[in-house]
Amino acid sequence: MGWYKSLVLPIVRWIDAETAHGLAIWALKNNLVPRDDDATDASPILETEVFGRKFANPVGLAAGFDKNGEVPNQMLSHGFGFVEIGSVTPLPQPGNPKPRLFRLYSDRAVINRMGFNNDGAEAVATRLRKRARRGILGANLGKNKYSDDAADDYAKGVEALGPYADYLVVNVSSPNTPGLRALQGRAPLEKLLKAVIKARNSFAKGVPVLLKVAPDLTEEDKSDIAAVVTKVRLDGMIVSNTTIDRPVGLNSYDQDEKGGLSGPPLMAPSTKVLADFYRLTEGKVPLIGVGGIASGKDAYEKILNGASLVQLYSSLVYHGVELVTEIKEDLSRRLRKDGFANVSDAVGAAFPEISGKSIPVDEARAAREAEAAKKD
Repeated sequence: MGWYKSLVLPIVRWIDAETAHGLAIWALKNNLVPRDDDATDASPILETEVFGRKFANPVGLAAGFDKNGEVPNQMLSHGFGFVEIGSVTPLPQPGNPKPRLFRLYSDRAVINRMGFNNDGAEAVATRLRKRARRGILGANLGKNKYSDDAADDYAKGVEALGPYADYLVVNVSSPNTPGLRALQGRAPLEKLLKAVIKARNSFAKGVPVLLKVAPDLTEEDKSDIAAVVTKVRLDGMIVSNTTIDRPVGLNSYDQDEKGGLSGPPLMAPSTKVLADFYRLTEGKVPLIGVGGIASGKDAYEKILNGASLVQLYSSLVYHGVELVTEIKEDLSRRLRKDGFANVSDAVGAAFPEISGKSIPVDEARAAREAEAAKKD
């Protein structure tokens, strides 16, 4: 353990961020990334079932790392409980001009304005068709930049990738495609999700459909989204995408670059939005918590605040894939320490009035009291 921080990171930090990412994909494709022997060991306490799918553990790879579905099996072999590819658009597109990916070393964060660069649905579908199917694979769908019909774009994504995915994600929350976040409004969102569900029923019957939302939402936005998700009976939500906000305290050279911020500065605000959606949906809609996770403690906090599953990506930039095993081990210890027999028993424990579960840890109680104090 520690090979990434001691050997790779000192070299990688001198390479352009996007080039380094490309090298990581290449190394994974060629099985050049050392794997922890314990990475895929099963732990009953972490096994869980969400939206009808069985997960070996709740720690997943967020969309953005493997945009084109090139290395899902390799990432599963490094211990992830599930992998989400994309975002994938119907037609291939180059994305925004470079440079468009920036490491904020002092903050262990990342800013990106990639703009849905990807090979297109047809190429990705061909790749997935040839893939040896194992583990849980999610496909994150987006719209092309200059498309006039968002619903048609997402329906095309469902048709192309639905047959090869274990769940599908409607991504309307990237800050790097003009007008995309406007689709989170109540009327356009309901229209869009109904079109996606109709396409799912035609081309990928039974495959769960999830909605990925932004952290930069007003209280009215959140209420509207929760109402729509409940009305159309969506299978789940992913909370949240990157933020366009720049929290006070950032201390890195590239902190003023335009784009979405991810990493530790996103942990607190994204967890608050996660908890808000858990309350608004009364714990009835499975949630995937993403944003700022870099430790077992972070993952546990998301779970206590309503996440049935969690995802990470940016922390891999600074810690490597060995972090996945560390998070799972720490999460298992925390669950056992607090008397949980299974990770599913801890979901929403910070809100016993909704989940019916007690609050076993001081951290969760302190988080709720702090939130209450803010409102007062």
